[in-house]
Amino acid sequence: MGTCMSAQNASFLKRNRMRPTPIDQETCSKSTSRTSVPKSQKFSRPINVVMDPSGDDIYQRYEFGKELGRGEFGITYQCVDKISGENVACKTIAKSKLRTEIDVEDVRREVVIMRHLPKHPNIVTYKEVYEDKEAVYLVMELCEGGELFDRIVARGHYTERAAALVTKTILEVVQVCHKHGVIHRDLKPENFLYANASENAQLKAIDFGLSIFFEPGQKFCEIVGSPYYMAPEVLRRNYGPEVDVWSAGVILYILLCGVPPFWAETEEGIAHAIVKGTIDFNRDPWPRVSDEAKDLVKGMLDANPYNRFTVEEVLEHHWIQNADKVSNVCLGEGVRAKIKQFTLMNKFKKKVLRVVADNLPQDQVHGIKQMFYMMDTDKNGNLSFQELKDGLHMMGQTVAEPEVQLLMDAADVDGNGMLNCEEFVTMAVHLQRLSNDDHIRHAFLQFDKNKSGFIEFEDLKISLFDDNLAPQNDQVINDIIFDADLDKDGRISYQDFKVMMSTGTDWKMGSRQYSKAMLNALSMRLFKDKSMQLKN
Repeated sequence: MGTCMSAQNASFLKRNRMRPTPIDQETCSKSTSRTSVPKSQKFSRPINVVMDPSGDDIYQRYEFGKELGRGEFGITYQCVDKISGENVACKTIAKSKLRTEIDVEDVRREVVIMRHLPKHPNIVTYKEVYEDKEAVYLVMELCEGGELFDRIVARGHYTERAAALVTKTILEVVQVCHKHGVIHRDLKPENFLYANASENAQLKAIDFGLSIFFEPGQKFCEIVGSPYYMAPEVLRRNYGPEVDVWSAGVILYILLCGVPPFWAETEEGIAHAIVKGTIDFNRDPWPRVSDEAKDLVKGMLDANPYNRFTVEEVLEHHWIQNADKVSNVCLGEGVRAKIKQFTLMNKFKKKVLRVVADNLPQDQVHGIKQMFYMMDTDKNGNLSFQELKDGLHMMGQTVAEPEVQLLMDAADVDGNGMLNCEEFVTMAVHLQRLSNDDHIRHAFLQFDKNKSGFIEFEDLKISLFDDNLAPQNDQVINDIIFDADLDKDGRISYQDFKVMMSTGTDWKMGSRQYSKAMLNALSMRLFKDKSMQLKN
């Protein structure tokens, strides 16, 4: 089982070198939730997660239907209310997936926030929550109209006016959240769905899993969210509600040109681009975009949160105030194509990660636990810094003290200065999934439908579109193959596949714990690199 720690040393420790400075901790708000639970040295899965559930037998009230989507902790199903006949969505969160106290806090806080927010036409309606021994069941309004970007690419005519109307809706959601003391913290296109398939369907915010309560002037240091949409002050680990305006500004930029404003193949490259803050208004179709739209983008993407447009200033901006009168001239087919390729490539990578995650043998998890018990020489159920260092050395891993400390900081989710077994296993498993050749090869074989040794056009068509085989999808599939196909033979080899899975970042966010550790380490490196210091 030495390969587990070898993978960590190779794929994680070598990228990270710096611990947080004392000032970082001073600026951090320690109270991240009104529903926080006390931290203990050893995590014990709770009997109850939420307060005042509607009941403990959801199947008596609802009939479960098809799966709508799945995330790290659970699966969302379409359900029917047996009493009213109403179709609803039920987010089923398996307690077995809640491996740390922070996971439990996130779920508990999501329920509290959804109960707290008022009914609003652009926020998915919370209905009730059930809980039994196996899971938490969050029942919500069903949105059947598809994701924001999917709706855009399905239309044959995409304009600046459409971008203005979407942006206005997103900022109205942000305004409601902030007025009720909530920062969303994870605004991105995937978290906006249309209520139904009609042309005039309402756009709704659907996911408050990373949202948090705040008081005026309160600052937070926990790094959460998706790299493409992350404000520079989040990397500084000293931020407030202004981060939601930044994320909405990134969405607006993509709506207008089809690609993110701050792009790179690695999370570190994206962070550097965010900090540098250079916005490209030269690429097509920006010459055709109005000066008013560009002015709004610049105001929303100001790297200084104190100079950045406020929610109110965005909503009062002339371009937003006159959204229904903004130019209705098509931005060009290129914008739609770029948006579709950007979103589908990430969906493809996330599907790969799901295959990997679902196929880690239990005996390997058992082996990692045995490694933990072997390192825990004083048998107190926790690894100290010295125990982790000695254990690595005993396994033939020569790791410098700063790197051992970095691994400790990254994996220590409850902040007690030690690693319990759950923390050790969760980090080790996720890093092993991303670095182990056998797991990546297994995922490749899952997508190689005809066992030809290559992922070809028809393989991707089946994997990405299921029954939705519209002709316009063909070009997108060809574009994905072209990007991944290094030798340009028109298909994706295993070597192409491995390289593809090492680039980009959004798909890596499949584990909140891994993403927090990765982004925390990235933030530390930015503090060390004086040339990249975030400017006030």
